[in-house]
Amino acid sequence: MGKFGRLALRAGGVASAALAMALAAPAAAADCDDLASLKLTDGKVTSATLVEAGKFSLPQAAGGPAPGVQASGFANLPAFCRVQATMTPTPDSDIKVEVWLPASGWNGKFVTIGNGVWAGSISYFQMGGPLGRGYAVAATDTGHTGSGISADWAVGHPEKLVDFGYRAVHEAVVTGKAAVNALYGSGPKLSYWDSCSTGGRQGLMEAYRFPADFDAISAMAPANPMTELMTQSMWVGYQPNRMPGAKLSPAKLATVHSAVLKQCDKLDGLEDGIISRPTACTFEPATLQCTGADSDSCLTPVQVDTMRAIYDGIRDANGNVVLGGFTYGSEMQLAALTQGPAPFPVALTYYSMLVFGDNKGWDWKTFDYARDRQAGITYGRDILDVPPDGLDAFFARGGKLLLSHGWNDGLIPAKNSLLFYSMLYRNIPLQQAQDQLRYFIVPGMDHCSGGEGASQFDTLGTIDDWATTGAAPNRIEATRPTVVAGFPGAPPSPPRDPLSRPLCAYPLYAKYDGEGDTSLASSFTCVAPES
Repeated sequence: MGKFGRLALRAGGVASAALAMALAAPAAAADCDDLASLKLTDGKVTSATLVEAGKFSLPQAAGGPAPGVQASGFANLPAFCRVQATMTPTPDSDIKVEVWLPASGWNGKFVTIGNGVWAGSISYFQMGGPLGRGYAVAATDTGHTGSGISADWAVGHPEKLVDFGYRAVHEAVVTGKAAVNALYGSGPKLSYWDSCSTGGRQGLMEAYRFPADFDAISAMAPANPMTELMTQSMWVGYQPNRMPGAKLSPAKLATVHSAVLKQCDKLDGLEDGIISRPTACTFEPATLQCTGADSDSCLTPVQVDTMRAIYDGIRDANGNVVLGGFTYGSEMQLAALTQGPAPFPVALTYYSMLVFGDNKGWDWKTFDYARDRQAGITYGRDILDVPPDGLDAFFARGGKLLLSHGWNDGLIPAKNSLLFYSMLYRNIPLQQAQDQLRYFIVPGMDHCSGGEGASQFDTLGTIDDWATTGAAPNRIEATRPTVVAGFPGAPPSPPRDPLSRPLCAYPLYAKYDGEGDTSLASSFTCVAPES
C-alpha cells in the first residue's frame, strides 16, 4: 500500500476510511508520491507529497492574499496530495505551479485560481476553499516572485511578461489536468476558472487564447483591458496631486460618499444604506462646494474638480469620454489610489519601468493622456489585454462566462466590466449571449469583497450548477458579513446585523416588494428598469 492509501487509513479507521475512499473517487492510477516522476512537456515536478488533514503550513516566502480578496484558512483543510512543479517553456521562464488533489472525496472536477495585481506568488489563501469542497485545484505565481505592486521583475525580461500575461496560467492548467489524470486514472469531468481582479483578467484571457481549457469561467472585477486600466489608475492618482489643495482627505471622501448615498439609495424603492440601482445614480460634486470656511463637510472648488475628474474619466478636447471614470459609490475605497504622493505603484511602474523604461527623463507629472496612453496600449496590448470580440471559440464550444463586479470598487472601475460585457454581448450570436453569458452588478461591494452591501456569494457553485444543468443563473443570493475586518492594529468594528440580497442578472435590479423583512433576500424581486 502506498502513501496515498496509508494516509486515508490513518484519517479515520482502517475499514471505514478504505471504504470511504473506494466509494468517493475512481481507482487511483498512482499514489501521491508516484506523481514526483510525472512527465511534463515544459517542465518538471519538483515535489509530490501527502499533506495530512489540517497540517498544511504556509511556505515562509508566500505572500498574503491580494487586495480585496478574503483569505480562507488552512486548519480545516482535508488531506490532500500536494504537487509542486516548475515550468520552463522558455529559457527565461521560471513558473511555479501547485496542484492540490483531495486524498478522498474528489468530485471529478478541476478548478484553477488566479492572482492579484502583478502576481508574484501562488494564491494559497484561495486554494483551500475549493479543495474543501472536493475539487482538485491548481494555481501559479505566473513566473516571478515579489510583492505584486512593482513591475521591476519584467524589466529586461520580455518572456516573463508573456508568462504573466497568459502563458503561465495555461501551463498551470495543463499541469493540473495531467496530475489529476495520473492520480485518479481519468481527467476531470468539468473544469472551471474562479477568480477576481488580475484573476478576472486571467479568466478572460483563458477564454480568449485557450478556449478549450475551461467549461465555465467566473471572472470578477476583471483588470481588463489592463493597459487602459494602467492609464485610469495614473489619472486618478494624478488628480489629487496636480496642484496644492486638490487632494481629498479620507474624511472628505466620506462626506462625498454620504451625499451620494443620500441621493441614490432610494432609487430602488428602499432606503437601506445600499445603492441597489447604481446605473441610475447621478451626482454632482459641486453640490458639496464650500460656501464658507473649508471643513471636512464640504469641498473646495479645486476638490470639486478633482472629484468630478475621477467620476468623469479621461475626455478628449471635444469633451468625449476616452476612458471612463469610477462609479458613484466608490469613494471610500478610492482612498487607496488618491492618498499617496504619486499614482498607484502598479500603474506607475508599468509606465516608468516598462513603457518608458528607456526614457530616463520621463515624469508622471507630465503624463500626456493622449500620447502616453497610446504608448501604454501599444507596449502591452498583445500580451495583457482581452478584446471583447475574441471569445467566439470559447462560446462556440459551449463555454459559460459569469462576469461580476462590485459597484463600489475603488481599485478597478466597475464601468470597465459593464462596457466589456455590453460589447461582448453584441459580438456573439444572440442565443449564445442569452444562454452562456451573464453579468451581475453587486451593489455596495468594494473590490472583490467587503463594503456596505451583500458581498458574499458562491461564484464557483454558480458556474458549476450552470455547466452541469445548462440553466443560466438569473438570480444569485448574497449575504453581508456581520463582522467587518478593520485595518491591522485598529480596534474591531461593531458587528452588523445579518443581511441578504438577491443579485440580479444585468440589466435587472433588486426591488423591495413593499412588504416583508428588508434584511432578507426573499423580500426582493429582480425587475427590469422602468426605462
